Amino acid sequence: MKRLLRVIPFVIKQITRSPVRSGLTLSGIAVAMYLFVMVEAMRDGVQAATEVEAEDATLVVYRENRFCPFTSRLPQFYGDRISELEGVREVIPIQVLVSNCRASLDVVTFRGVPRDDLESALDPETEVVTGSTEDWLSRGDGAMVGSRIASKRGIGIGDRFSAAGVTVYVAGIIESDHAQDRNAVWVHLPFLQETMRNGGTGSIVTQFNVMVDDPTRLEEVAASIDEAFAHDEHPTATRPEKAFVGQAASDIVELVEFGGILAWGALAAVFALIANAIVMAMRDRIRDHAVLQTLGYTGRLIGWMVVIEGTAIGLAGGILGALAAWATVTIGQFSLTMEGINIEIASGWIAPVVGISAALVLGLLAGIVPAIRLARHDIASSFRAA
Repeated sequence: MKRLLRVIPFVIKQITRSPVRSGLTLSGIAVAMYLFVMVEAMRDGVQAATEVEAEDATLVVYRENRFCPFTSRLPQFYGDRISELEGVREVIPIQVLVSNCRASLDVVTFRGVPRDDLESALDPETEVVTGSTEDWLSRGDGAMVGSRIASKRGIGIGDRFSAAGVTVYVAGIIESDHAQDRNAVWVHLPFLQETMRNGGTGSIVTQFNVMVDDPTRLEEVAASIDEAFAHDEHPTATRPEKAFVGQAASDIVELVEFGGILAWGALAAVFALIANAIVMAMRDRIRDHAVLQTLGYTGRLIGWMVVIEGTAIGLAGGILGALAAWATVTIGQFSLTMEGINIEIASGWIAPVVGISAALVLGLLAGIVPAIRLARHDIASSFRAA
């Protein structure tokens, strides 16, 4: 084993002997892995936003056959009727206003909730980073701003913030594990209703968030809610929260699924680049390999050196591309928003690790076949080929 490890510095010198070819190969691998990691980060974000968990106990009541928040209009008194249904623990009316209903990377989402329901509307693990809910309660135009919105827009406590025709006072900044919470601006329900009153929207809300007693009865409670309003002027469509997110952001989900095809293409490109680099290098070093054999290097050891070279190239390019993608996502803090639903591009460590591991494995596989062929060459055939 020590003998196998001792050749690593020599392999690195061989790679650096052709700086232009090695640099171009590493650049190509890095670009391909950058694309792969970015797509994987998007996939992780979609999975986190739409994956149903056993403890999920929230339903979203929306206007039937409506998608954009601008078109979903439900009477606020529906909340009283919903709360009387069996299995319903709590009902929160929410008014939603977005600066852009189409898919975009730059959308501000306002969510209006009753003053006493803010904590219930937010994820239980939500923390107030700066400011206070008391300040929010004391001002009709107060806003609790999600950390992602605050970071991207440079918002601080006491600032006046305007978007989508709404101007609010920043009373606090919140941090949450829930993407919808940290990418929204939470305001008082009456304030947002009055701001949107053009056309008479008072006592009208966009949706109801319904907490049920038993998570296993989500579908049953949802059916009972829709049945209760089936013949009203404003029929409803009720779905579990994660299913609602998946439906509202269906275009984004399809975009990410298409991106998965590009990710496989990126992996194929990585494999081709590494294999091509190794084959070209082997052609240039036939005489060198013959000399190494005369010095006592066995075919097995030379083959091992080829495998190390492929693995090193793949690992170096993978690290470069994965770190670049991770830095892009972390600094940019991107989130895809559609119809008021936010899906963040994940900035965790999973996608970069997967990318680096994939590059490492592909480099190893790309070097195996040339290594086997080279290990079978004898000294005479190597000198004749040279």
